[in-house]
Amino acid sequence: MALHLTKVAYGAQSLDELRSWFATRGEEAFLTTRYLPKRHAEIVPAGGSEGGSLFWIFKHQLVMRSPILRFEAAEGGRTNIVIAAKLIDVMPVPKRAHQGWRYLDASDAPRDLAAGESAGDAMPGRLASDLARLGLV
Repeated sequence: MALHLTKVAYGAQSLDELRSWFATRGEEAFLTTRYLPKRHAEIVPAGGSEGGSLFWIFKHQLVMRSPILRFEAAEGGRTNIVIAAKLIDVMPVPKRAHQGWRYLDASDAPRDLAAGESAGDAMPGRLASDLARLGLV
């Protein structure tokens, strides 16, 4: 099973804003980070196995994911995390905000929403935010 990363959708005011940002990117998007993740081989395994995804945190919930395609060198010794410029809705799961990226085991990753399925049964964003603020999620 592939390893995943999580990242806060910093600056996004709404999920629609995040979707529109991705709509203007073409096939791939690049996130530049200082360091290559130490566990990068688990995220994008060799041999054609399915790789991990970057799960987006919005209002203290994992709400969407973007498949990670590869890692490549960037200017100044940095690393680009190359992701598919598409967003896949997942069943929202509470997740505390953090700086940078963090690892997420496949067993803890939320499942994708099926076509036509709604996340309406999930915990409302405000409730998840309040529980995270109290340190309960």
